[in-house]
Amino acid sequence: MICQECNQRPATLHFTKIVNGEKAEIHLCEKCAHEKGDMFMFNSGPGLSISNLLAGLLNADPGFQQAKQNSFQQDEIIQCKHCSMTFPQFVKVGRFGCAHCYKTFQNQLNPILRRLHSGNWSHNGKIPKRIGGNMHLRKKIEDLKLKLKYLITQEEFEQAAQIRDEIRLLEKKLTERHEGGE
Repeated sequence: MICQECNQRPATLHFTKIVNGEKAEIHLCEKCAHEKGDMFMFNSGPGLSISNLLAGLLNADPGFQQAKQNSFQQDEIIQCKHCSMTFPQFVKVGRFGCAHCYKTFQNQLNPILRRLHSGNWSHNGKIPKRIGGNMHLRKKIEDLKLKLKYLITQEEFEQAAQIRDEIRLLEKKLTERHEGGE
């Protein structure tokens, strides 16, 4: 594959960006990537590390710029009490100084994490089927209870009654499994 910038040298660096399901690929030779510098996050040297990538993401994308500007509109710069790292230092370095930084900079991180994860910022995880039969049922019951509360607040009582019946059925299955030794 040939570099998309110079159309002369072989492309050795391949970038893929997926935004709202649309995939864009960029193929560059090493020289063009270094010449583009800031655009492709190679301004700190020949290698690309994860911290360089994260720092580049925080600096390059307009959505992150907006989150970054909102976080700096405060009069004072927030600093971690344990490691003394500031949020501007994190943006520059691309990694935190200690585990307490996550709590300290939580308000600045939430918009960034939502943007990175397409709106999701809580981890749901996966449960293996062979050991998670009851866990799947409990999770479904929990989700239905939340839906039930919402329907009640919206005064949609017919749908709420259907959800209530479904919850009762699932709870019955759960107790039968528990008594059956599963």
